[in-house]
Amino acid sequence: MNTPKYSVIIPLYNRPDEIKELLDSLLTSNYNDFEIIIIEDGSTLSSEGIVEEYYTKLNIQYFKKHNEGPGLTRNYGANKALGQWVVFFDSDCLIPSNYFEEVENYLSLNPNIDCFGGPDKAHPSFTDVQKAISYSMTALLTTGGIRGGDKEDKKFHPRSFNMGFKRLTFLELGGYSNMRFGEDLDFSFRIISAGLKTALIPKAYVYHKRRTDFNKFFKQIHNSGIARINLYKRHPFSLKLVNFLPSSFIVFSFLSLFCLIFKFYIPIFILMVYSLAILVDSSVHYKSIKIGLLSLVSTYVQHFAYGTGFIKAFWRRIILKKDEFHAYQKNFYK
Repeated sequence: MNTPKYSVIIPLYNRPDEIKELLDSLLTSNYNDFEIIIIEDGSTLSSEGIVEEYYTKLNIQYFKKHNEGPGLTRNYGANKALGQWVVFFDSDCLIPSNYFEEVENYLSLNPNIDCFGGPDKAHPSFTDVQKAISYSMTALLTTGGIRGGDKEDKKFHPRSFNMGFKRLTFLELGGYSNMRFGEDLDFSFRIISAGLKTALIPKAYVYHKRRTDFNKFFKQIHNSGIARINLYKRHPFSLKLVNFLPSSFIVFSFLSLFCLIFKFYIPIFILMVYSLAILVDSSVHYKSIKIGLLSLVSTYVQHFAYGTGFIKAFWRRIILKKDEFHAYQKNFYK
């Protein structure tokens, strides 16, 4: 068997339906010089039967292990990989047919790149809530486009839902840490600190489903807010003023309501203008007022989830000097 150029690593936890959709999307790829390594990370809902259906269609390896979290599970897959590059996808992604062609084209023109990342988009088949969540996670008005957009960025911090790395260099760096949340940024910071070259490949995007409802979305982003302080404790240079914006948004929102008591309307007017901008921008983007309204909800959920997680972690880790932690440990996926 010829050694593949790319090894696709997919950590999996209780997501049999998602892995089927992901594998179906990889079947449509215009480029086939890749192997797929799926690692079941202590799941109680096995995907083994589903994966077996693809053994004759794709070059797949399937492994089971005890639960350790996504970062260490990706390391497990990388140690099994044969490709020159390891490419990490989350199980809730769909891969466009031209993905690897775009990666190939970019790397042929930029051979010195050690690690690449790509943006994410909402697939037409996604539910309206999923499209709204995708908007709030990627729009300029909500995150400033920091998760990847249409412009090349050679200081881009790749995210592990869509990330490629030279396999030998990945192994030399020791791979991901044992962080449960924020493990991809932790690794990206270590990549940059090691002097390696990263880049965003704008056309190498994936369709990322993320969470399917606002309750699950809140839990995910709340842990992201906590992770930001955990990352700061590991990488003091990583904390920026922009990271304080969601918690500042919470304070400003409550201040706006308090000001109404004294008939001071400017703060609430600013909030209304911001909300209207979100509504219009998302409605135009998706050509749907309903998705625009849902995007308004998802944006407020995002800001409050991240902000409360950030404040909680700031208090516990910086003020009280307690150890690293995360929330919703028993019911994160419910």
